Amino acid sequence: MLLGECSRTSRLLEALCGRRRVMVSIMKLPCSFYCSLWFLLLLGAGSLLLLVHLQDLSDMLQQQTPGAKLMVAPRWPIPKEQSFDSAVVIGINLGGGFHGAPGVEMSSYPSLPTPSPRQPPAFQWLPHPATPTSGDQQAESTRQPLTKRHRKLLLKSGSVTPSGARSGEEDSRLQGLAQTQASRRRLLREVCSKYQPGVTEHPVSRRQVSRVYVEDRSGLLYCEVPKAGCSNWKRVLMVLGGSATSTHIIAHDDAHYANQLRRLDAFDQAGVAKHLRSYTKVLFVREPFERLVSAFRDKFESPNSYYHPVFGRPIISRYRANASRSALRTGAGVTFREFVQYLLDVRRPVGMDIHWEPVSQLCSPCLLRYDFIGKFENLKEEANFLLRSIGAPRNLTFPDFKDRNPKAERTSSSITQRYFEQLNSTERQRAYDFYYMDYLMFNYPKPFKDLY
Repeated sequence: MLLGECSRTSRLLEALCGRRRVMVSIMKLPCSFYCSLWFLLLLGAGSLLLLVHLQDLSDMLQQQTPGAKLMVAPRWPIPKEQSFDSAVVIGINLGGGFHGAPGVEMSSYPSLPTPSPRQPPAFQWLPHPATPTSGDQQAESTRQPLTKRHRKLLLKSGSVTPSGARSGEEDSRLQGLAQTQASRRRLLREVCSKYQPGVTEHPVSRRQVSRVYVEDRSGLLYCEVPKAGCSNWKRVLMVLGGSATSTHIIAHDDAHYANQLRRLDAFDQAGVAKHLRSYTKVLFVREPFERLVSAFRDKFESPNSYYHPVFGRPIISRYRANASRSALRTGAGVTFREFVQYLLDVRRPVGMDIHWEPVSQLCSPCLLRYDFIGKFENLKEEANFLLRSIGAPRNLTFPDFKDRNPKAERTSSSITQRYFEQLNSTERQRAYDFYYMDYLMFNYPKPFKDLY
């Protein structure tokens, strides 16, 4: 028993001696180790205090200087991506080369690579916050690529505005243009649902897209409406497509007969459907009576080697009593009243022409559902708004020159009224009925008080 007690005492003494050796070894650690440890702890605490102070400083600066662009660390949790309704298109890069002063649009444009129709241009976008309040400024987010589908959503939402520093007045103007577009599309949908219900369920025929031009680089589909700025629109499409460097060097005949633009009816059914689904569809219209008078003055009051013999001769033969041999031979001298009689005749001696065909038939707006509906009465401003919205180069602006019959005064509302005063009230009413859907779809008021 005494031997057992001695054994346990021996083990206890060995354990105590082991712990003493560990403590002695720890105490023998160099002093530099403890200094380093304390330095690291102090450095970490100081960094944390500095980070908190800088964050408070940035918040205070944002409150005092609204709109200041600061690099701010992300707040956690990161919010979900903002909807496209609050986005702003800020630019497009088609490969570089957009240089030059206004009026000399794109001297280096031919060197640009042509992207595939399946590869949309590289749009970029920024979330566009609501009007900031004090102490609640949002930092500029990372720019992300904007696809053609997203761009169409922006146009349809009425929130697309060109980028760049703008004044409050300019912002209001652009916002008004966007709201006008939304209103026009809404009205067109309402009219179509009332007068052509279910039309969008019908297949699209090639004839219905025969006047639609395709511009792949910008992803545009433009329906040609003669006497509503179509010549200048073709010039713009040629520059966008790279077949011309400036709208100012394109002659009238080249714009119409050498434009190298493809029409949508050149594609098969699948290609037509794909373009209608993914491209931005554009339509520009004009007050119907004014467009009609403009077409008459252009084709019948000026020398024309096509419209005088093809349309003039049968019109004079049918509607003019005791016509002279010279008039019957040349077709020159058609009066406006004779022209309207031809237009309203269900058994016309010669067919319809695109220059006076109603837009509701020419461009099938109920079927194609256009994304942008512009008006000739505000052509330049709305066309430039569209060009900036799709990211066209800033030195490409819509031309407003008149190169066909340049000495003739542009057809205005007062000139239109003078021509329609040559008709009696019944003829004016029938002409209004002929263009009634155009007046309704595009919200033009009745041009004469006695119309019903």
